[in-house]
Amino acid sequence: MVLQKLNSQLIQKYSLPKIKFYGIQDIDKLPQLKTLSEIDRLAMKAVAMVLPFRTNNYVVESLIDWNNIPEDPIFRLTFPQAEMLSYEDLNILIYLIKNNASPDKINHLINQIRYRLNPHPSGQKEYNIPIFDNEIVPGVQHKYPETVLIFPASGQVCHAYCTFCFRWPQFVGIEDLKFATRESGRFQDYLHKNRGITDVLITGGDPLVMSAKQLSRYIEPLLEPEFDHIQTIRIGTKSVAYWPYRFVTDTDADDLLRLFERVVRAGKHLAIMGHYSHWQELETEISQKAIRRIRMTGAEIRTQSPLLRYINDSPEVWSKMWQMQVNLGCIPYYCFVERNTGSHHYFSLPLVRTWEIFREAFQKVSGLGRTVRGPVMSSLPGKIVIDGVTEIRGEKIFVLSFLQGRDPNWCKQPFFAQYNPNATWLSDLKPAFGEKKFFFEDRLKELLC
Repeated sequence: MVLQKLNSQLIQKYSLPKIKFYGIQDIDKLPQLKTLSEIDRLAMKAVAMVLPFRTNNYVVESLIDWNNIPEDPIFRLTFPQAEMLSYEDLNILIYLIKNNASPDKINHLINQIRYRLNPHPSGQKEYNIPIFDNEIVPGVQHKYPETVLIFPASGQVCHAYCTFCFRWPQFVGIEDLKFATRESGRFQDYLHKNRGITDVLITGGDPLVMSAKQLSRYIEPLLEPEFDHIQTIRIGTKSVAYWPYRFVTDTDADDLLRLFERVVRAGKHLAIMGHYSHWQELETEISQKAIRRIRMTGAEIRTQSPLLRYINDSPEVWSKMWQMQVNLGCIPYYCFVERNTGSHHYFSLPLVRTWEIFREAFQKVSGLGRTVRGPVMSSLPGKIVIDGVTEIRGEKIFVLSFLQGRDPNWCKQPFFAQYNPNATWLSDLKPAFGEKKFFFEDRLKELLC
């Protein structure tokens, strides 16, 4: 199909909204936050000095129920909360701020806190960066044989930042914590040489903060015959939830969708990996319009989110969200376990509770919603799914398996861990039945050497 220009009625209806960003400097200025106490706002500012804070007018005006703060899930999803830092770190930082400590002293503490928050979980920086012609390939991660992640330099921000985001180091201005690549062609050389790569995931940040013209510089070369081994192009984005105008009324919205069409016409599978964390993000008319326009290009939308305390930690939220996504033509894809980075202590739930919520939600949807996989830990050895909790030979255990592994032979091989009601991550689990180590550990050491 050929996309039509926006008609005058649509332009008038949406008034071609322009994005407006809010940051730490606006915490005392936003009228919606005036109901919070001065100390609450000071704590928010302190947290925002450590972890990235950025939101926009659409989130503020259309997604948050300001009559329900601080409990509103989208508020917690986008605005910093005092409990996101440890009590000790928060209070020392507030003390320095209130006593006008020097910027150098404050920044020293901020960076100390950041490095304690496990900025690159699951070996992203140590083990996922490929070597090509005896040099690293900047802004590229290659963890699984068939899939490569590309981090465009111009896409390392977002329309708004999620407070749980495991990629928070991309946004805090510390260069040695950041991944990024330019349109230099080096990552293309790497893809061209490695014919076993079938999938490219363009990620960030959010690649869809880029103009259609910028994004095309990364995508268009992959449509040429020499990249015929690249079968799928994925674009990871939160813009479908945080700025759906990107696909409807932004000045190059039609150009972006025409780019999507070209990918599909070239015979590639185009998957928009839509990050939705709550059904409230799907309720607005403009968000549903964006989904319809994306799907008209031939692209599909697959949805994913971690399961998060205070935001979506109930079966009802997940089942309603999955059903809405199916009704809108999206494909529920992943329910993740919150990664062990940043404010993991604030958002994480025990693995057993995460599994219980997922299982109950899964039971409430039809087969079309059961495309979702989870709960999944995207860990150092690979993507590990919690298949269940059971009892074998009198021992209560977790049943686990790999959806993806650094060694593909691990996939779909069940293994077992001792039941631990307080475990929130793989590192908290021990092998069941008296085993000294999990079956993959020796091989993992070989691969990481």
